[in-house]
Amino acid sequence: MIVYSSEVKAALAENLPLVALESTIITHGMPFPRNVETARQVEADIRSEGAVPATIALMDGKIMVGLEDHDLDRLAQAEDVMKCSRADLTFALSTGRFGATTVAATMMAAHAAGLKVFATGGIGGVHKGAEESFDISADLDELGRTPVCVVSAGAKALLDIPKTLEVLETKGVPVIAYGTEELPAFWSRESGLAAPYTLNSAKEIGALLKMRERFSDHGGVLIANPVPEPSQIPRNEMTGYIDAAIHKAELENVRGKDVTPFVLGAILELTRGRSLETNIALVRNNARLAARIAAELV
Repeated sequence: MIVYSSEVKAALAENLPLVALESTIITHGMPFPRNVETARQVEADIRSEGAVPATIALMDGKIMVGLEDHDLDRLAQAEDVMKCSRADLTFALSTGRFGATTVAATMMAAHAAGLKVFATGGIGGVHKGAEESFDISADLDELGRTPVCVVSAGAKALLDIPKTLEVLETKGVPVIAYGTEELPAFWSRESGLAAPYTLNSAKEIGALLKMRERFSDHGGVLIANPVPEPSQIPRNEMTGYIDAAIHKAELENVRGKDVTPFVLGAILELTRGRSLETNIALVRNNARLAARIAAELV
């Protein structure tokens, strides 16, 4: 059921560091050909740090771990691609549908394929108003159960970050800010919240992951890596865009899985494209850190 690209297969045989990548940024994040260009740039960033990228997607009833060039082009131009979390992964596989993996599904596939480190943009979490809507991302459950290190720029800032942190603590997930005492908030380097823990090097993070491996029932680890300062949108500015986008979603009665892509699209319009450029910068930054962490584990 798992198909490895030629590059990933060779890396496994030679025990080279590997970094998993999700595929929703390709299918649901931006239009063609920008999506392919970004995907290849992120893969190149990982190679520049001495690791091997493994973009994960569901194609033709298989879990693809690493995409050959022609497979990446097929996925980027495909229509009606499923956005797959834990609940959707087996449906897409059993029906042969193309599926782009979210954080949760990428963690599942990475663990099944033997990969320990995964780079993404930001994780899902507890949505604002979740006490009424019960809208909580499956990413949090996955982090609580699946032993993969997820390198992100924190939770997406449109979420209720304090509640997201509380859920992660309940599920036993260490949240480690990289090189900062304050938790980053995706597009912004600051959230106004103290980071639960701070580590300052890939070597320190690698030592933590090796210690976690000594426990048979451990789950994931979340690394929160601040977006590079020149690319950030400051928190006080970003808050206004987020509030306006969420209000628009409420007015249009957007619910469930549609909330996050709708709000992200509204933020893209409000920022006149700046949010996308920041998103690309932080994904690339996370990919480079993930590669350095993966190198500590081989």
